[in-house]
Amino acid sequence: MRGGWELGAAAGGPLLLCAALLAVGCALGLRLGRGLGAADRGALAWLCFDALVHFALVNCINQHLVLQLSFARRRNRQKNKPLSCSLEGPFVYLSLVGNITDSDALIASLWKEYGKADARWLYLDPTIVSLEILTVVLGGFLALVLIYAIVEEKHYRHFIQITLCVCELYGGWMTFCPDWLMGSPNLNTNNWLYFWVYLVFFNGVWVLIPGLLLWQSWVELKKMHHKGFNSGKKLQ
Repeated sequence: MRGGWELGAAAGGPLLLCAALLAVGCALGLRLGRGLGAADRGALAWLCFDALVHFALVNCINQHLVLQLSFARRRNRQKNKPLSCSLEGPFVYLSLVGNITDSDALIASLWKEYGKADARWLYLDPTIVSLEILTVVLGGFLALVLIYAIVEEKHYRHFIQITLCVCELYGGWMTFCPDWLMGSPNLNTNNWLYFWVYLVFFNGVWVLIPGLLLWQSWVELKKMHHKGFNSGKKLQ
């Protein structure tokens, strides 16, 4: 693999935004987790960051889509052509607003930089768009519910935790598996930075931490089962 550490100048702002979201998420999670165990405080820090990332991306993407759609309408109006579109579904809507490559939005510069590692983020790939609808919207909502469940010690905490983790892992698998089966034509595996940092590290975080949270749920549910089983035996 060839070396290569040059970051696009336009990516500085979005990368600083991600760093700020990490700092805010960790601070908020640790504050919410005061009085809880270390594992739960760590989980809350991750979940706050995860939720902030999801909702920040949703907000930026929605703004980008509105701007792109407005531009498309003006352009077609100038050409005296009707806008050929249907807003009946999220995928159709996303498919009609252009692509990241042609955008000057702040969030687009982040995806342009990441697109050097995975070219599918530079245009509206159907698989990526479908997964973003699932993992960003549903994942963000579940993260908020899980934060509340941990802080308030709700009985459904581990059900939500398992559901969220499976959702995250499914999103990661389906992001890369289709491309792997085709020989990874969109993935840049020849550059050390793009492969190990952008593809392996950044995506690996969303595999490692959900995996650890699944293990935590397994251990806690096992404890609950043994506790209930032993209590039942004592009553007999």
